Amino acid sequence: MKQRTEERRESLQQSIRQLMGHTDLPEDVFIQAIEDALHVIALRHYGPEAKVSIDIELDSEEIKCHVPKTVVDIMHDFSTEIPIEEAQKLDPDAKIGDILEVQINPEEFGRIQAQLGRQILLGKLREAERDLIFKEFEGREGEVVVCYLQRYDGPNAIVDLERTDVLRTEALLPSSQIPTTHRYNRGDAIRCLILEVKNSVTGEQIVVSRTHPDLIAMLFEHEVPEVYDGQVRVMAVARDPGHRAKVAVTANEEGIDAVGTCVGVRGARVQTMVRELKNEKIDIIEWSEDAVTYITNSLKLKTAMIRRVELNQEERIANVIVPDDQLSLAIGRRGQNARLAAKLTGWHIDIKSESEVPVSLDTLFKDDANEDSDTESEENVITTESEILSLENNDIFHDEDSNTDNSTGPESEVVDELIDSEQDNSEI
Repeated sequence: MKQRTEERRESLQQSIRQLMGHTDLPEDVFIQAIEDALHVIALRHYGPEAKVSIDIELDSEEIKCHVPKTVVDIMHDFSTEIPIEEAQKLDPDAKIGDILEVQINPEEFGRIQAQLGRQILLGKLREAERDLIFKEFEGREGEVVVCYLQRYDGPNAIVDLERTDVLRTEALLPSSQIPTTHRYNRGDAIRCLILEVKNSVTGEQIVVSRTHPDLIAMLFEHEVPEVYDGQVRVMAVARDPGHRAKVAVTANEEGIDAVGTCVGVRGARVQTMVRELKNEKIDIIEWSEDAVTYITNSLKLKTAMIRRVELNQEERIANVIVPDDQLSLAIGRRGQNARLAAKLTGWHIDIKSESEVPVSLDTLFKDDANEDSDTESEENVITTESEILSLENNDIFHDEDSNTDNSTGPESEVVDELIDSEQDNSEI
């Protein structure tokens, strides 16, 4: 019987050591949880009035429970009294009326009390771990963590932040934060952005996301050393989760190609992020302080494809005029290109073809001014030529004194033509 009790005690101590090995709880918190559980089941066994004390010594791997009992001649209450014969075995000097601290064996508790104690212990451990998780992840919103898909709870997914089988750190990946094109299997490793950390008794405390634009910004920081060091800065991100994203970058130091740095050699860096996002396309563009340049870059069109960009600074509306054959390319499939460009730049972008846009008065006056300038330049040329020819004509008329027949020659015809052209130009 004694050997069986020792084996049970070793089994209990071994279970406690295993529980401690699967949790990051501090030792004092773990001991307090065990004491609370044993105290509850001791009160159930000896009565609510019993003053039970629990002493756990991890060094000697021993758990001691003591309950105060009154020494009596005839015992009427097992939980508070002890017969004189039993008391004198513990203390030969014991007398009737004395109070002894009687050590009790936790293995004496019944099966029901043992199950209750286990539930209480696990509850205390979960409560302590919730507090630990909240303290560990508090203030870490916006960080990227590696998660492992555990299961689906309806449309939502439950992921593990740590690959342990006992007292896991779970996080909630809501369906609204999962791209519609993504499908995950149990055990898949995925990078998620910590969206919210809350100290909740029910439900998961950590909420993560796979659709937030900041996820791409943090992936750039992880995959591009220049972004992590601050040499290249991610200015803005716009996403259509699962389909396409636009990222505006700029260099904080001269001599650095921000776009080329983020793309990497043969696109190695950006391809790593594309694979992580399940083949979501990523457009990397150069950020600019000039709104026209920035909008042009965000549309991923060549400068020659854009006729002009008209800005309304007050309402932040940009009218982009493109050739008729480039309209569908500028708008993108289902308006995706224009929509992402608007999110990225913060401007309401209205893309129209040349045939759809009426000619404005400014454009007309501008064209008239260009025509007038062209006409003036032609008149200046003609005047210059006429002056040259007039000098030549003076020489010709100077020779008329000696050669009167030259008035009807070819020189006279040239002079007449020049005079007529000058009159026509003056009339114009």
